[in-house]
Amino acid sequence: MYNPFSLEGKTILVTGASSGIGRSVAIECARQGAHVILSARNKERLEKTFKMMEGDGHLIIECDFNKEEEINRLIDVVPEIQGLVNNAGTTMTIPVPFIKYDALSDLLKVNTIAPIMITSGLVKKKKLRRDSSIVFTSSMSGLGFVSPGNTMYAATKGAVSSFIMGAARELASKGIRVNAVCPGMTETDIMSHIAASEEQLEEDRKSYPLKRYGKPEDIAWAIIYLLGNASAWVTGINLLIDGGRHLK
Repeated sequence: MYNPFSLEGKTILVTGASSGIGRSVAIECARQGAHVILSARNKERLEKTFKMMEGDGHLIIECDFNKEEEINRLIDVVPEIQGLVNNAGTTMTIPVPFIKYDALSDLLKVNTIAPIMITSGLVKKKKLRRDSSIVFTSSMSGLGFVSPGNTMYAATKGAVSSFIMGAARELASKGIRVNAVCPGMTETDIMSHIAASEEQLEEDRKSYPLKRYGKPEDIAWAIIYLLGNASAWVTGINLLIDGGRHLK
């Protein structure tokens, strides 16, 4: 049956595949026929994702995205691929007057520097085939929808959302597309970093026209679209997925 969203025969590298959006992306890519390379720093959690996936030919590569040498090793050992999902990331809630150098540096390393260097390294080593697709997980905060205490995180994602536009232009001649998804609040483990009570979160959910936060699969399905042939004429976009939150 014809399916423009199929990833049959493609090999996709997914970073941050041990939980949340990354885990959902890996599972959904496998369901669409892809061979998936799962990468994160926690092998036990990666293996849990692995067991949840359909199909075969999948691979686990451990990597701590806070360490340059491990990023370089990942680039070296990854085989030729047709898709890259730069999803690994973390967050910190810190008001502007209390931002510390080390905290900002650590956040930038994982959220901004690591995905940019992975992209650069794989392109340089010609491991992304022509007609490949690169998808970054940014955030609606990276597009200026910033809540108090979230400014430092927003800066790291804003850099990503700007990077994809320049990279899309540069890599178009190689037949490589570059896009980002920009989720609103999504129900993942990262919510444990939020300094808010369940009552406060429930009230915040009401600010979303669809009256809920996103689910990991909501974001994964959008990433599937950007990885496949259905989006063959789409590059350089920041796809906002926020349940209508930006309308308020």
